[in-house]
Amino acid sequence: MRRYDDPVDVRRGPVPGGGAEGPEQFLWRGRLWKVRAVVAHWVEATPWWQGSGAAALAAGDVPAPGAGATDLLAEREVWRVEAGRGALLGSPGGVFDLSFDAGAGRWQLVGCVD
Repeated sequence: MRRYDDPVDVRRGPVPGGGAEGPEQFLWRGRLWKVRAVVAHWVEATPWWQGSGAAALAAGDVPAPGAGATDLLAEREVWRVEAGRGALLGSPGGVFDLSFDAGAGRWQLVGCVD
């Protein structure tokens, strides 16, 4: 799987094969992808080492007690989906990992096998 850190626009809706709401379509690099199936769905910790608390430590600052603690507690939803660019089943497609960071309110494409 190739790794990415690309922002994507996601339209949420009912996911195929389940009653939950998740990514239904997404726009990546100017192309619209339609979700055909959800392969997996999980929640993971966000990369805490990229947060403000880690930046302060790297700069030699000692953060105040509790500062940066939210970086360690933050989570993101990850959806592994099978998606294609057309309505036909034989159209080009792939498997994509889409993550949603609720704290930042943004979606990212973090992995792809196409």
